[in-house]
Amino acid sequence: MTGSSNALEGSGAMFDAIAERYDFVNRISSLGIDQRWRRATARSLSLGENATVLDLATGTGDLAIQVAREFPSAHVTGVDPSTRMLQFGAQKLVRLGLSERISLEVGSAEELRFPDRSVDGVCIAFGIRNVPDRSRALREMARVTRQGGRIAILELSEPRGHVLGALARLHVHTIVPWMGALLSGAREYRYLQRSIAAFPSADEFTQQLREAGITPVAVEPLTFGVCHLYVGTPTTSR
Repeated sequence: MTGSSNALEGSGAMFDAIAERYDFVNRISSLGIDQRWRRATARSLSLGENATVLDLATGTGDLAIQVAREFPSAHVTGVDPSTRMLQFGAQKLVRLGLSERISLEVGSAEELRFPDRSVDGVCIAFGIRNVPDRSRALREMARVTRQGGRIAILELSEPRGHVLGALARLHVHTIVPWMGALLSGAREYRYLQRSIAAFPSADEFTQQLREAGITPVAVEPLTFGVCHLYVGTPTTSR
């Protein structure tokens, strides 16, 4: 394990430790492209008027904010196990005037407090690989989403093939952890490249979605395969 001894890798405690510089490091290390990825994720929800959306592993609320901007009548609930990330997110919502449309709460993707078929969409960005029981979290997403609603999952991946893929792997394996440690003073960023390498391939993860009761409607590699956007809907027979 890297980082402080009381911060389990991928846990809320680990993200508490890096919360203060999290947004800054993301912008620098991704050259700002992470915000473009979030916009694509928000748009993929294809929401109607006055939609209710659940944003899991919301962190400081970046994806929740993108959803609120793309769909001006939507109401978003952001859930995250890290209290410090949520604290910084709440400050951001106040600055942007979005506190009435976005609410933040402590919680786990594996055990959602929301009733069956109670939300119009569920999204999660860069968080599903950190959930200890991934299958349970996916089943929860399928459970709370109304029939016909969208589930959008944005996750970093191991780039494969060609020269640009090799450069992207170098960026993920070397530059991002080094930059994260340099800018934030936290070695927890070493966890990033290990967790990405351990995440299933796009085909394998798509099969996990099906097994959890989510029917994939789109699987889109972004920026030479640095991340993938998975979009699905609850399986009809559930």
